[in-house]
Amino acid sequence: MKSRIAIAALLPALLLTACGGEDGGTTTSASGKELDQVTLTLNWYPYGEHAPFYLGKKQAVFEKHGIDLKIQAGQGSQKTIQATGAGQTDFGWADTPALLASVSQGVPVKSLGVYLQTTPASVQFFDEKNITEPAGIKGKKIAITAGDALSKTFPAFLKQNGLAENDVQLQNTDPAGKIAAVISGQADALLGYASDQGPTMQEKAGKKVSYLRFSEFGLNFYSNGLLTSTKNLESRADLVKRMVAATSEAWAAAEKDPQAAVDAMDGASEQLPSKQVLLDQFKTTVTLLHTDATKGMAPGVNTAADWQATIDTFVKAGVITKAEAPAAYWDESVTPKG
Repeated sequence: MKSRIAIAALLPALLLTACGGEDGGTTTSASGKELDQVTLTLNWYPYGEHAPFYLGKKQAVFEKHGIDLKIQAGQGSQKTIQATGAGQTDFGWADTPALLASVSQGVPVKSLGVYLQTTPASVQFFDEKNITEPAGIKGKKIAITAGDALSKTFPAFLKQNGLAENDVQLQNTDPAGKIAAVISGQADALLGYASDQGPTMQEKAGKKVSYLRFSEFGLNFYSNGLLTSTKNLESRADLVKRMVAATSEAWAAAEKDPQAAVDAMDGASEQLPSKQVLLDQFKTTVTLLHTDATKGMAPGVNTAADWQATIDTFVKAGVITKAEAPAAYWDESVTPKG
């Protein structure tokens, strides 16, 4: 019995090791080039937003930078950030609100550049609801997932638009259940990303989906981006710089050819949406890549001023209680250059 308990206790550690992480070893490419084995954990199961990483693998962009990239599905930004900080994955792809909150709680990670610089956060509903402004959701049932980044910023969106939290009815459900709740009529709308749930819901229901985007109604902030552990930044700086360069290059290539990027996702996941949904998702993602300060620059280029604006927004929203300087959350030294 004692031996069984000991083995059971070891299983989580063995599973984490199997997932890959810091110092993951090397492989050799077909041309004989030595490549660093690198794991990237996404914020969720693969969807259109992630297409650039698959295109970068297919076109050997990461290989060119000496990287043998393994892409892993995630289970939410918070878990991805925790795994990255713990060294269970080399890099993560996660939402900035979750990163700021995690850093304030002592998780040893830093952003290497935010790519979705206009938030895709939105209230999503069928066009037949005829909602054109935030006042239109008063009294409506909104499907949310308690504790996620959207649920934390939604009160700020309401306040920004003259609404109180009790002006809407919040229905808590798991992430996968939000779409079903709206399609079945149990909820009037859901909180989600315009680059994620909307196209899927539209295809499943055969009805047009409309959005109240936070960014179009007075509340914009940084969203998803690349991150790594502070340990990696200190001990594997060259690898980090190569990963950042390859990621920016892959995103630039995908921006130029969205269809090729989506095609590169074939077989990425059993839960993969249809090709049309993937394309719709990625085309929306492309509209989120820059702020006024970074227009015309490479994907992933950030500015300290944009970071500060995001930090200030999340202090007001209560996502973080104490504001640090941008350098506490973001390593500017490895950011892609414009």
